[in-house]
Amino acid sequence: MKAVVLTETNKLVVEERPMPTREADEVILRVRAAGICGSDVPRVFAGKVYHFPLVLGHEFAGEVVDAENPALIGTHAAVFPLLPCRKCAMCAEEEYPLCADYDYYGSRRDGAMEEYLAVKVWNLIPAPEGLSFEEAAMCEPAAVARHAVMRANLKGGERVLVFGAGPIGLMLGQWAMSMGAASVAYADIDERKLAFAEQMGFTRQAEGERYDVVIEGAGAPSALQGAIAAAEPFGRLVLMGNAARDMDIPQPVYQQILRKQLTLSGTWNSSYNSRINDWKAALEAMASGALNAKALITHTYPLEETRAAFDLMGDRKEFFNKVMIVM
Repeated sequence: MKAVVLTETNKLVVEERPMPTREADEVILRVRAAGICGSDVPRVFAGKVYHFPLVLGHEFAGEVVDAENPALIGTHAAVFPLLPCRKCAMCAEEEYPLCADYDYYGSRRDGAMEEYLAVKVWNLIPAPEGLSFEEAAMCEPAAVARHAVMRANLKGGERVLVFGAGPIGLMLGQWAMSMGAASVAYADIDERKLAFAEQMGFTRQAEGERYDVVIEGAGAPSALQGAIAAAEPFGRLVLMGNAARDMDIPQPVYQQILRKQLTLSGTWNSSYNSRINDWKAALEAMASGALNAKALITHTYPLEETRAAFDLMGDRKEFFNKVMIVM
């Protein structure tokens, strides 16, 4: 089978590898679609990985072709990429993204940018009938977006502002509207992203306007400061963006947190447990039409052209939203 392997910084190689073998609690998944996450870009171009070589890909879906349980064969499924240790205090609470010693497809172990992958049965989320593999592969960012909205404790009729109009940000807006938000606006330094958000039916941040809920999804100091300034008194601010550098806050901006009595919440990954399952909710929302993930996929590439897909995202000369590898 073919696999795209990151062998060193900025070197992606298409290799022939043997078919994977599976344990009793695993299936063999024929990978059909794998999204490229923004976090994959520094893995390639800056070598920010746990080890080389590595097969990337943690946003993916496919078809089960081999399993201990014959009933699973033929199942179309998305895959929760986190593998919890099941020994720590957070695992005991089913708060798996806070696991003290987790593994992860496409990050700490090989992921989905290969034709076949052995995955745990527990990590499979069967896709509703009729949902495409590309849509199912959007389940990971959709689940992350839903988790962030839930952390905001959104109430019907509230106005939402999102800093960052990438795939997660735009799905976040769709979730907010489906949960009763009066409006969702966006702030972004990329004019093309704002134009794309408008095509999706959203608006831009209005100068001087304040919002009930503000979600910082850019991970930049300027976005954090803008988010604090844009929040209404007693507003809620959810911090979602992964910071690329120190998130400095000038004293006058910090004072706004106090004077407006803002509530700040962090959000990390998504819920995948017996109480809350953002992944199942995401697939159901896509199937019902409440969440339009397909509209966010602007570019698709075959596995052999994964290098070109990363180059597109790395040079940023051409507009893109979600870039996906299809097989």
